[in-house]
Amino acid sequence: MTSFRRWFLAVLAASVVKAEPVQKSDLQLPPSASIHQATVKELFVTSYEAYQEYAWGHDDLLPVSESYFDGRNGWGASIADAMGTMWIMGLTDWFEQAVNHTANTDFAISHTNDLVSLFETTIRYVGGFISAYELSGGQYPVLVEKAQDLADQMANAWVRENQSIPYGFINFANLLPNIATTNIAEAGSLTLEWNRLSLYTGNSTYQTLAEKSVQYMINMPTPLPGMPAQGIDPLTGKPVGGYVTWGGGSDSYFEYLIKYARLTNTDDNSYADAWLTAADTSVKTLLRSSTVDDWLYLADYDDHKVIRHVGSHLACFYGGNWILGGKLTNNETLVSIGLRLTDACWNTYASTATGIGPEGFAYISSDGNFTGDAAPTQEQLDFYYAHGFYITASDYILRPEVLESNFYAWRATGDPKYFNNAISATVSFKKYLSTTVAYTGIYDVDNVISEKIDDMESFWFAEVLKYLYLTFDDPNHISLDEYVFNTECHVFKAPPAKSHYGSGSEPQPVSSQPFSPISAPLPAVSPILALLRSL
Repeated sequence: MTSFRRWFLAVLAASVVKAEPVQKSDLQLPPSASIHQATVKELFVTSYEAYQEYAWGHDDLLPVSESYFDGRNGWGASIADAMGTMWIMGLTDWFEQAVNHTANTDFAISHTNDLVSLFETTIRYVGGFISAYELSGGQYPVLVEKAQDLADQMANAWVRENQSIPYGFINFANLLPNIATTNIAEAGSLTLEWNRLSLYTGNSTYQTLAEKSVQYMINMPTPLPGMPAQGIDPLTGKPVGGYVTWGGGSDSYFEYLIKYARLTNTDDNSYADAWLTAADTSVKTLLRSSTVDDWLYLADYDDHKVIRHVGSHLACFYGGNWILGGKLTNNETLVSIGLRLTDACWNTYASTATGIGPEGFAYISSDGNFTGDAAPTQEQLDFYYAHGFYITASDYILRPEVLESNFYAWRATGDPKYFNNAISATVSFKKYLSTTVAYTGIYDVDNVISEKIDDMESFWFAEVLKYLYLTFDDPNHISLDEYVFNTECHVFKAPPAKSHYGSGSEPQPVSSQPFSPISAPLPAVSPILALLRSL
């Protein structure tokens, strides 16, 4: 019996079925918290002042060339993504400036020649505006109006009356979608934002459209129980290929299943049940531990039904999601796995020269090291034997997911190691990501003199700095028992929690229809548009 199997059975036997809060009830901040929180606020202020000077009104600051880039239709993505963080940090003057910009921006047209991403526009702009509206006590109804302007245009992603899956991109000039395949993350991560929009506008259409897409995916044939294939064709509703992953292209579909159940307290158990089934399948099929140091990962499952021993910064949200979902479904086994997943993802930070984790990595488990790509080089193997993973994509583009899971782990356990992890990340960011005016990504996290990436993505404001700030904040402020975070770290106020989410702690029956995917090109997963521009 493997060490993981023994551990898993022991935790399973110790599971206690009872309602409990997500956060540790008596969580106390260390005395140094205010100092570290002030450092994070300083990072935000420095970054935003540079954005105001060199990129105001545009989407991203280019902090190396001291210019700007419009990759999100030129509406000011950094402003939308920063608003909630400003309010939480008490930067009310900047918040009002951001509201004024939003009020005077025409969201009915794209300010660039680009198509409009249904997913990115929903999580950044719609989510950002609705969250800012809630956080500010409903003082600025224009934020809801602008979110509605966007959603009214994006509703054209559903072309036919009986179409369940929306297209991923819309041309705002003629309100026609781009006819192409999409993925389950793009089509299945609208429910939180569009539900809140329906709540504040009194128009149920938004919620109905978002729910229709997710319900279709919950009930469609799947390659693994409860786990849809990454790709999907809106025209036919058929899966594209059979690739299964918790990483990009699928990630926030799974993330939102349990979060939607919590935000709405819906009596429809299908959302929580689908999440539980996906988690159960993952434990049985995808969970792998490294042969070095026994780090725990969730592998991918490819089109040929072969396990790929790969991980990514994007996928590292799963630790926090399993901690949250395990708490809400009274499944301490899943909470314990979530903590181990979080620890393994943090190890990708702790093991590099900069103390910052890479975009992609791989590992070796008892069943091999297949990744779908070339076998590891000797240099990668040497790194693996020292750290329990090896780097496959060395860049860091200001992604938040490792710190996201670390935040959930800190709030759920109060274990000082998670607080100290956040300190370490803050120090590394300040030391290795600084430019002459702000902060930016780097091409090689294992090189202390790495070349800088000339793009400060808007999620630096929305996610990285907010998760760090809240880790050092009073745990009762934006409590995980009172708020639900969207996948861009925009927070929505939730009603008091139910005693339990889902039909039970066991997986529910899934579709018995045969899985018959089609073959077609799939959209790029989470591309950084400023980098594509420079190629």
